[in-house]
Amino acid sequence: MKKRTVSPAAVPGNGFVRVRGAREHNLKNIDVAVPRDALVVFSGVSGSGKSSLAFGTLYAEAQRRYFESVAPYARRLIDQVGVPDVDEIEGLPPAVALQQQRGTPGTRSSVGSVTTLSSLVRMLYSRAGSYPAKQPMLFAEDFSPNTPQGACPNCHGLGRVYEVTEQTMVPDPSLTIRERAIASWPPAWHGQNLRDILVTLGYDVDVPWRDLPKKQRDWILFTEEQPVAPVYAGFTPAETRAALKRKTEPSYMGTYMGARRYVLHTFATTQSPLMKKRVSRFMIGSLCPVCDGKRLKREALSVTFAGVDIGSLSAMSFDRLVETLRPAAEGRFGEPTAGGKTTQSRAAGKRDIARRVAAGGLGHEGSSDVRRTPNLSEEKRIAAQRIAQDLIARIGTLQSLGLGYLSMDRSSPTLSPGELQRLRLATQIRSNLFGVVYVLDEPSAGLHPADGEALFNALGQLKASGNSIFVVEHDLDMMRRADWLVDVGPDAGEKGGEILYSGPPTGLAKVAASHTARYLFGDAGVAKRTAREPRGWLELRNVTRNNLHRLTARFPLGVFTSVTGISGSGKSSLVSQALVELLGEHLGHEPRVAEDENDDLEPSVITRTTGHIHSGADAITRLIQVDQKPIGRTPRSNLATYTGLFDHVRKLFASTKAAKSKRYDAGRFSFNVAKGRCETCEGEGFVSVELLFMPSVYAPCPTCHGARYNEQTLAVRWNDRNIAEVLGMTVDEACAFFADEANVLKSLLLLRDIGLGYLRLGQPATELSGGEAQRIKLATELQRAQRGSSVYVLDEPTTGLHPSDVDKLVAQLQGLVDAGNTVIVVEHEMRVVAGSDWVIDVGPGAGDQGGRIVAAGTPRDVALSKESRTAPYLAPLL
Repeated sequence: MKKRTVSPAAVPGNGFVRVRGAREHNLKNIDVAVPRDALVVFSGVSGSGKSSLAFGTLYAEAQRRYFESVAPYARRLIDQVGVPDVDEIEGLPPAVALQQQRGTPGTRSSVGSVTTLSSLVRMLYSRAGSYPAKQPMLFAEDFSPNTPQGACPNCHGLGRVYEVTEQTMVPDPSLTIRERAIASWPPAWHGQNLRDILVTLGYDVDVPWRDLPKKQRDWILFTEEQPVAPVYAGFTPAETRAALKRKTEPSYMGTYMGARRYVLHTFATTQSPLMKKRVSRFMIGSLCPVCDGKRLKREALSVTFAGVDIGSLSAMSFDRLVETLRPAAEGRFGEPTAGGKTTQSRAAGKRDIARRVAAGGLGHEGSSDVRRTPNLSEEKRIAAQRIAQDLIARIGTLQSLGLGYLSMDRSSPTLSPGELQRLRLATQIRSNLFGVVYVLDEPSAGLHPADGEALFNALGQLKASGNSIFVVEHDLDMMRRADWLVDVGPDAGEKGGEILYSGPPTGLAKVAASHTARYLFGDAGVAKRTAREPRGWLELRNVTRNNLHRLTARFPLGVFTSVTGISGSGKSSLVSQALVELLGEHLGHEPRVAEDENDDLEPSVITRTTGHIHSGADAITRLIQVDQKPIGRTPRSNLATYTGLFDHVRKLFASTKAAKSKRYDAGRFSFNVAKGRCETCEGEGFVSVELLFMPSVYAPCPTCHGARYNEQTLAVRWNDRNIAEVLGMTVDEACAFFADEANVLKSLLLLRDIGLGYLRLGQPATELSGGEAQRIKLATELQRAQRGSSVYVLDEPTTGLHPSDVDKLVAQLQGLVDAGNTVIVVEHEMRVVAGSDWVIDVGPGAGDQGGRIVAAGTPRDVALSKESRTAPYLAPLL
């Protein structure tokens, strides 16, 4: 294979990281050199190979070298990324990766634990808190809700208690038991079995639930008894009564379980996340009455600092927390005395502490000095000042990255990938490492341009400390500010994997094959178009959710609307939560439940929006929310199965003469069905080889060699290809292969037009980014007949997209509007905003400083707003 080589500029040889023969994923045996101690941006269209170079090659090799020096036993405990396919890398320093990740393990993980600030705050309360009289000192662990000694004994540190009520289990009391009035009952046969047992026990299953006596309703739902009764399957109630009189032999003996007992038992014992999620819908979460939702035992909550307990302090935004801690950090402990005066001046306090320290005579609890706050000795003052200073310094880094609106008790799974990455970036800035390569995955994702400046400054701090910054990025401003640009392409998948350019950003202008160059230097800006006129308005009133308080908002119908605002301003609360929930409720949708794959430790809690739709909803027939959640959690779910095109492909194979002669049906060509799949790997295509202290190796299955099917199934061919070869095709290749098959081609063309032509049909869901998953969902939705009058809601759909891919996506969304639908996007990409028909700007700030509509109108109207933080970045594009 021919190598693509790019020579570095004339810079001293020891100032470069040199890669030779990189072949990871779609990289085509490339050679490239990039400078150290610089901001290097890897650019290219989605799927071009830039992440394969930055993460799959450079970071993977740096990690491999580090682990060579780690004790073999310790290696077994660390998740390793594997050995990259590369000939040689010279001059590579140790590396730290900050990748996009959605959520962290479990709902107990919080902003405080991710940033380690919680540990400092616990130490502050333990060592410098004001204790009630005669209460012994508590250790830091006593202030953690995740330890047995700190957790509230009533809610076990969750902050909520859960109950199952008649209202949750029987949402529609006008239905009969036969009509599934008891929604919490198990589905299918099990639920029917319980109904048949009730018939045997003499309950009427054919009258509306509300007409049953309360005593009967309570027993059916809440009994802890488990009576065994004969069941006559398929019998009517009258036939059952007659059979009981005749003592007819029953079909079987069934055991009854109360509806609440079934919910709690299933939640506690099931191994199925799907079942756990289903029954959690019937469990109502409310604040624990013992700890008021603060998750800690009473003894811990009785300790205060600056007049507040640790639960209240953890709920403060970082901006407010700094103001609360600042007096202590400056040595001012001026809580009022009985006479109403402060205990002492800051300067006097410092002099007094210094004098006593020098004399070796620090005070103690209950000091007789009346000027001091009782219960706060000099030891505590010194400890409080030191810890408060450290906390303020750490929080300052978070504020500089635009995260001052977050609070320590914010649950990690509720954070966006961009927020999580910036939290970890802040931790790295404080670590003061030197000589390290930081490899970042789209740090600008989810950032408003106004917040971008803070990100650039943070990366500048890391570089100034003697580190190298390697960034995979689509943001044009980041590219312009880079010291060095590596453009990978020219296209995606098999048509990518080459280094088009490596050097200072200005040099890319001369590379004709680069898609990036057109947007960085060319005229590929915002397409000029006349704004559409709304055909109506959807008006929400008194909306309260997160930082929105009794807000009124109007969304135009039949047009393309962008909702903008800085990170944390409330735009997602308004659109992805309030709008979706209120409109969904109007259309009869079930409330959406959090679906984070790691949050099965407790029931999902539905936080409801308050407010109502004032007008406009009658003109809407459907609501479609296209989010970035995975299309599946295992490699068995893939692009072909999710979009439904694989069903048509399997039918084509089943229709061949070879398949008919062997009586193979379409199920035979599914790798999830025993009759067609390879039995060695059970349709996975690979086997895991454990190597003890080295990373586990996933090797192709020795029987099917990665094909996933058994020999008999692979012997069937359609147009000279077997089913495994079809799954190995990219969408682009499959478009040509299935050119005459309308049912398959429709899905393929939509996937290609939305910018996913580089993905393989059998690409596992686990290998897809959030942006790719969102576009697959959109393509699947676009396959359906467009009836108009639908509302499509997307939250940051351009995340992870190259500007050229953004144009493809927007063209599809504009097509939906042309078909009579309404599209509403939460968006930071100013080119998309400028091309919208209507803009709603939320802000002006984040958290408590946001939550209201600053400006609304055409892009030109919003660009003229003096109060809008978006206006300065929108105006130049118009």
